[in-house]
Amino acid sequence: MAITVSLVLLFGLVLFFLLRSNSLSWGSAFIAVMFGFFLASTGASGPINELATDVIKAIPNL
Repeated sequence: MAITVSLVLLFGLVLFFLLRSNSLSWGSAFIAVMFGFFLASTGASGPINELATDVIKAIPNL
């Protein structure tokens, strides 16, 4: 749970700074957020969470 919240905050900050620097339009940001929202409600959310957890666990071993 803590990793998921941290990743949401990280991706939210990246999205915020992309919007501030005009590298991303508001329409594209809306599409990205809606894609993530609907992706989270599919069966793909389990493997995506497992992949993210495995990558985070592997980083200290590099």
